[in-house]
Amino acid sequence: MRNKRFKRMFAVAMATVMTAGMLAGCGGSGASSKDDGADKEKSADTGGEFDWKKYEGTTIEIQMVQHTASEAMVNKLEEFEDLTGIHVEYSITPESNYFDKVSTSLASGSGSPDLFMSGAYQLWDYSAAGYVEDLNTYLEDPSMVSPDYDYDDFVQSAVNALKWSGVPGEAVGTGQQLALPLAFEVYTMAYNKKAFEDKGLEIPKTYDELLDVCDKLQGWNGENSYAVAVRGARDWGTIHPAYMSMFAAFGAKDFEIEGDKLVSKVNSPEAVEMTEFFVDMIKRGGSSSWSKYTWYDCGVDLGTGNTAMVLDADNNPVHQNWKGASEEAGNIAFAPLPVGKEGDPQISNYWTWSVAMNSASKNKGAAWYYIMYFTGKDFAKYATIEGNSLDPVRTSVWESEEFKTMMDEQPGYIDSYNATIDNTTILFTPQPYFFETTTEWAATLQDIVAGKYDSVQDGMDQLKEKMDKAVSDIDLSQY
Repeated sequence: MRNKRFKRMFAVAMATVMTAGMLAGCGGSGASSKDDGADKEKSADTGGEFDWKKYEGTTIEIQMVQHTASEAMVNKLEEFEDLTGIHVEYSITPESNYFDKVSTSLASGSGSPDLFMSGAYQLWDYSAAGYVEDLNTYLEDPSMVSPDYDYDDFVQSAVNALKWSGVPGEAVGTGQQLALPLAFEVYTMAYNKKAFEDKGLEIPKTYDELLDVCDKLQGWNGENSYAVAVRGARDWGTIHPAYMSMFAAFGAKDFEIEGDKLVSKVNSPEAVEMTEFFVDMIKRGGSSSWSKYTWYDCGVDLGTGNTAMVLDADNNPVHQNWKGASEEAGNIAFAPLPVGKEGDPQISNYWTWSVAMNSASKNKGAAWYYIMYFTGKDFAKYATIEGNSLDPVRTSVWESEEFKTMMDEQPGYIDSYNATIDNTTILFTPQPYFFETTTEWAATLQDIVAGKYDSVQDGMDQLKEKMDKAVSDIDLSQY
């Protein structure tokens, strides 16, 4: 059963910590239009054949993050409105303060916005507080699904990443459909072909080979150039891309269930061995400014020739490699992440940008139509081919000749994806303190690299204590 005490505490905390200035707002929506939409929802026939005009005259609101998927949706809003008669009001916010805005809006209980973009990790928090509508309600109703929607065409791991039972410790892939995907990323290696050619080096396939090329590529393009870029900023974003992918490949886990408790395992032999390798890689091949690095910095350094390799989202370096996009455009190629030994499976963590529905929305039918339209095959193809929104969430796009031709400019991209996708999932243990524990994890990683602990084991032992304390109030017998 749902932990009701936690839900109440979470709602109060969300409302308290967010500032009033971040309240969501899309101009032009008056109370009368919302009431009209609610009346239309109530009077709509829930049976019979599918009808795109079923919610004509309704106004819905969506909060979007600044992203290529958002740009593509905005470009297609007029077509959606013509097809459905549903009016859409939207806001677009940079990612740096986007989730603060969404959290405040959902905690208000006003039903505004009707829809919002999200990642899976945020949905664990929002669903625990009761803020997210289960989309299975609509997917399982034939009268609410367009005949050409083709649910089976989704990259199923992207859909499964957005399913969760709501029980801490239970893996994603079952339970409520908390959202549907717009775009996703897996984690691979991008590299500068010229750097490797000039040094006569092979692309590293194993961890030992990666450390070896780190030694040989440090300073490869001048005084400030270095071998490998990975994220290092003091936030959760540092842990979830390459670090977590390799962490799982070493056989390490963040948490395990013991009795009715979640217990951190970040100090296990596997976890310590992996972190020792990662710290060694940063010291031998990383940027001197590693502790400030984000997604953006990793991509830019590859494009400017400051780094020879990036271990990060597969779609990150793409934007540096289109013709004329950066100094190193045309020199960038892709390969899977290195592994322990050749033949080991390619394992990757997952990030999925998705669209979710506010459980307090007064316009749920119309909001579902928006989700259906903008996660459909036609839009996915448009967003990918014309909007450069990657990775596509539809198998039909991956298999299309248009996409394959488009990605000819990105050598190794599709091959790396194909080598990785079968072992790609969210590798974290779902739990409502994800951001607290992963931010602490990033801080510990920084401090280990800086030499503030006697050893990696010491740092990870202390991290385990902090993570155990963070989740100590979770009692699995209450679910």
